[in-house]
Amino acid sequence: MEFPLSLKQQSRPAVPWHTALLWSQYATLTLLAALLAWLAGEWTAQREKRIQVDAIHRTIEVQALGLRGTVARYNHIPFVTAQHPDVQALLRAPQDQALVSRVNRLLQEASGRVGANALYLMDAHGKTLAASNWEDGDSFVGQNYGFRPYFKDAMAGRDGFFYAIGNNTRIPGMFISAPVRGDYAPLGVVAIKVSLRDMEDAWRRTKDPVVLADAYGVIFLGSVDAWQYKATRPLSAEALAWIRANRQYGDRLAFEAAPWQQTRVADEASYETRAVVAQRAQPFLALDETLPEFGWTLTVMTDLSPVTWARRTGQALTLLLALVLLLAYKVWQQRARRYSELHRHRSELEKRVAERTAELQEAHAFRKAMGDSLVVGMRARDLQGRILYVNPALCDITGYRADELMGQLPPYAYWHPEDMEKHWQNNDAVLSGRTGMQGFESRIRHRDGHDVHTMVYSAALIDGRGQHSGWMSSVLDISEQKRAEEQLRLQTASMQRTGRLATLGEMASTLAHELGQPLMALVSFSGAAKAFAEQGRALPLRETLADIGTQAQRAADIVARIRGFVRLQTSGFEDCAANALVANVLALLKPEIRQQQARVVTQLHGKLPVIQGDRLLLEQVLLNLLLNALQAMQGMAPADKLLRVETGLDDGLEGEHLFIRVSDRGPGIAAAIQAQLFEPFFTTKPEGLGLGLNICRTTVEAHRGRLVCENHAEGGAVFTVYLPLPV
Repeated sequence: MEFPLSLKQQSRPAVPWHTALLWSQYATLTLLAALLAWLAGEWTAQREKRIQVDAIHRTIEVQALGLRGTVARYNHIPFVTAQHPDVQALLRAPQDQALVSRVNRLLQEASGRVGANALYLMDAHGKTLAASNWEDGDSFVGQNYGFRPYFKDAMAGRDGFFYAIGNNTRIPGMFISAPVRGDYAPLGVVAIKVSLRDMEDAWRRTKDPVVLADAYGVIFLGSVDAWQYKATRPLSAEALAWIRANRQYGDRLAFEAAPWQQTRVADEASYETRAVVAQRAQPFLALDETLPEFGWTLTVMTDLSPVTWARRTGQALTLLLALVLLLAYKVWQQRARRYSELHRHRSELEKRVAERTAELQEAHAFRKAMGDSLVVGMRARDLQGRILYVNPALCDITGYRADELMGQLPPYAYWHPEDMEKHWQNNDAVLSGRTGMQGFESRIRHRDGHDVHTMVYSAALIDGRGQHSGWMSSVLDISEQKRAEEQLRLQTASMQRTGRLATLGEMASTLAHELGQPLMALVSFSGAAKAFAEQGRALPLRETLADIGTQAQRAADIVARIRGFVRLQTSGFEDCAANALVANVLALLKPEIRQQQARVVTQLHGKLPVIQGDRLLLEQVLLNLLLNALQAMQGMAPADKLLRVETGLDDGLEGEHLFIRVSDRGPGIAAAIQAQLFEPFFTTKPEGLGLGLNICRTTVEAHRGRLVCENHAEGGAVFTVYLPLPV
C-alpha cells in the first residue's frame, strides 16, 4: 500500500540539527575520555612496575650479599686445614691410627668452631680417612667421594665448589674443597659441607618467593617447598646424565617443569609469570640475577596485583576527572542558556552542587585510601612543624598510632634521644626549604625501644590558592640496607687486619733481634750503675742512668710503632704528608734493612701538597711494598741490594696525581704471573696467604687512586701508588 509523502514525513520526524550536534560532541568527549583513561592506566601501571622492579633489585642485592657472605665465611677453611702438619702426615701414613685419632679430633674441633655440617679429609682416590662426624652413625669415614666434582677439581689443583644432596646423610648442603698439596701433585683433598638451611628459613619468612637454581635450571633452594627440584627450563640428555653421574640430587632421575607460565618482553630484564603457590595460581613480577662465581641464578618474585591496582586506579581517576569536566561543561552551557531563569532553577542547581560535593568527598576518600596503602611512610606538617597527617606505614615504622602523632610539634616522640641536635638541624632545614629533593638519613627510636634507620624526602605542600601551606615528607625504612653496609665494612676491616698481621709475622724475628739490643744494653748499664752507686761515683752514675733512659725509650718506640701498626681501628681520613709516610715506614723497617744489608736511596719531592687519606692504611701499603722488595732481593750479594723510594707529582690524562714509587733490583715479575698478581689468595711465597697485594690495591682504590706494577729496564720490579690531589 502506498502512503502519501506527507504521511511518511509525519511518521519519521526529523531530528533538529542542534540536537544531533550536541550528541556528536558527547560521543567525541566520551571517546576522548576513554582514550585518556586507557593512557593514564598504562602510565600508572608502568610507573608502579618500575617501583616494583627497583624493590626486587634491592632484595636481590641483599640476598646475593648474604649468599656471598656465607660462602666467604667458609671458603678459606679447607685451605687452612690442608696446611696442618697432621693432615699431611696422615695422607702419607693412612694406617697410623694415632694420626687418624688426632686428625678426627682436629676436624671435629674446627667444624664445631665454624658451625659447619662436616669437615673431612680424603685420600687421592676419594676415600675419606678422617671426618669431624667420625663418632656419628652416618660418619663420612670410609666413604668414597671420588665421583664428586669438588673432589676432581681439588685433585686438579683448583678449589672446588658444589651443591648437592649428601650421598651418605641424604641432607643437602654446599661443598667447598681445597687440595692438600704435595711435592709434585696433590696428596688428597680437604672438604667442608655447609648447610644453607638458615638462609632458606629466612626466605620462607618473606612474603615474596625467592628461589635459587643451578646452571641447568634446577631449583635446589627456595622459599616455596613445592618448587623444590623443579626445572625452570627443559633439561638436555647431557645435563641429566651429568646430574645422575655426580649424584647431585641423590636418587632423583627426573625433574618436572616448574609451575610457571612466563610472559617476557624483549629488552626488559623483568618479566611477568603466573605461578602456583599453595595450590593457587597467582600473578607475579619476577627478576633473575646470575651469580657467575657459583654458576647459579637467583630469582625474586613479587605480587603483580599492585600493578593491576595502579592501572585501574589511574583509569578510574581519569574517568572521574573527565566526568567532573563534562559536568562542569554542561553546567556552564546551562548557565549561559538559562541565565535569565537563575532564580527559578536555584533549588535544582543547589541539588546538583550537593551531588558534586559528594563526588569530591568520595574522591578525597579514594585518595586517602591510596595513601594508606603505601608501604612508604607519609607525613604532612604545617609551616610550624605540627603534624597534620600520617599514613599507616609511618605508624608501623615509628610504633605510634596516628592519633598519638597528629597535632604534635617538634620534638616528636620518635626522635632518637642521642641524635636530638641532628634532628633539630634537619627539622630547621626542612621547614626553611633548604633540603631540596636529595633527602637525608635520620635515626629514630621505635616505640618498643629499637633503633630504625630511615631516609627522609620532603616537598612543599601548595593549597588550592597556590599558597605554600606546609610540607609533605616520605619516610623510607633503610635499616636492612644499613645492616648490610655495616657487615661489609666489618668484613673489609677484618681482611685489612689479617694483612697487617701477616706482614707483622714476617717481621717478627727481626723485631725480636732489634728489641734484644736495647734490652741487653739495659742489663749492662744497670749493672754499671749499681757498681757506681756502691763506689759513690756520682758523675758516672748520672751518665749511666741517662744511657739507661735512652735505651728504654728506644725499646718503647719500637713497641709503639708495632702496636700502632696492628691495631684494629684506624683514625679515618686526615691530612697526610707523603714524605712523612715514607719516613715512618722506613723507620719501622730499619731492623729488616740492616739485617739484609740493603742500601736505601730516597728521592723525595721537596714541596708536595697535603692529601686526604687514612694514614695507617697508607703506611700499611708502603710497608707491604717495601717488604716485598726486600724479600725479592734475598740471596743477592749485599752490594747489589738497592732499594729506591721516590715521591713526586704526575700530570696524567686523569688529572694531577701525587705518586710514591718503590723499586728494587731483584729478578722482577714474570710475565706469566703479572695478570694474577693482585688476585686474592694468589702468592709465590711458600708461607704466604696471597692477601698482601690484593689488600694494597683495595686500599689505594678506596682512596680513589691506582696501584701499578711494571718491570724496571735495568732489572727488578717497580710498584707505583698514584693518589689524587685535593680539588
